[in-house]
Amino acid sequence: MGLFSLTQELAIDLGTANTLIVHNDKVVVDEPSIVAIDVMSNKCIAVGKEAKLMEGKTNQNIRTIRPLKDGVIADYTATELMLRGMISKIRTAGSLFAPSLKMVICIPSGSTNVDTRAVRESAEHAGAREVAMIFEPMAAALGAGLDVEEPEGNMVIDIGGGTSEIACISLGGIVCSQSINVAGDVFTENIKDYVRQQHNINIGIRTAEDIKCKIGAAVSQLDEEPEEYVITGSSILTALPQTVSLNYNEISYALEQSLVKLDDALMKVLESMPPELYSDVYRNGIYLAGGGALIKGLDRRLSEKTGIPFHIAEDPLRAIVRGTNLALKNINRFSFLLRHV
Repeated sequence: MGLFSLTQELAIDLGTANTLIVHNDKVVVDEPSIVAIDVMSNKCIAVGKEAKLMEGKTNQNIRTIRPLKDGVIADYTATELMLRGMISKIRTAGSLFAPSLKMVICIPSGSTNVDTRAVRESAEHAGAREVAMIFEPMAAALGAGLDVEEPEGNMVIDIGGGTSEIACISLGGIVCSQSINVAGDVFTENIKDYVRQQHNINIGIRTAEDIKCKIGAAVSQLDEEPEEYVITGSSILTALPQTVSLNYNEISYALEQSLVKLDDALMKVLESMPPELYSDVYRNGIYLAGGGALIKGLDRRLSEKTGIPFHIAEDPLRAIVRGTNLALKNINRFSFLLRHV
């Protein structure tokens, strides 16, 4: 993998909210899944963090696009531009030519053949010569350190930006699963709607997302209470500036309706699980991965709901891309990978 390597191997977590890329076992790209495009020329101006800084602040000549929605590609061209831009950030400046790219990309377990083909074609147009794909729950299990090929039941919940994936895994395959469009983006919208309805203040997506990260909670009582979050926004009633303090109890109330849907999806998977695997899951516990795993008290809420221990994967934001990288390193060993050469 030196300066003049003919092949560059990349593990990619192509997420609705964030895209992560691992190269040589290191996370070399960890940026928002967003691209800024010049409306007149349709050329890419910025990707990732630079593009996110422009979100909500663009003029009529610039448009910011989040090319993935609910875990799947919503804008094919923007996805290709975003992938090209992010891959270009890791290419060595002194290279005389672009190396051949070998990729493993994770996708939602509920992806259709059309969704899978869209991801593959976007990767190929971005320069990939060899593409394999792995389902997100499998990548999450690998990233959490579970042995997915053993004849034993392991259960993971990956709460990303666009989808939440709940799956029971055994013998290198998904036994039963649920994929729901209740995840980080929905939680952000819940907070935005709550502030508008309860406090009559308009806030943007970026502010709502920051509130979620700072004081987002799944239960109304926490052992360690975060500080209140102070926001200033435009009053719906007067259009004048208004300041209000939010506490985590309010956010837990704002998220309750969506968290109930997550509870229901989890119960459906538990109900459909074979008895032998159920006993394994009860003994081993259920692992949480993805950004949603960082919502305060979520593991406690789900454990109280089911009576099963819950564990938060180490560095849950990067668990999926870690698992994808393990799949890349064992690309010829894992039969569950969707291969395309």
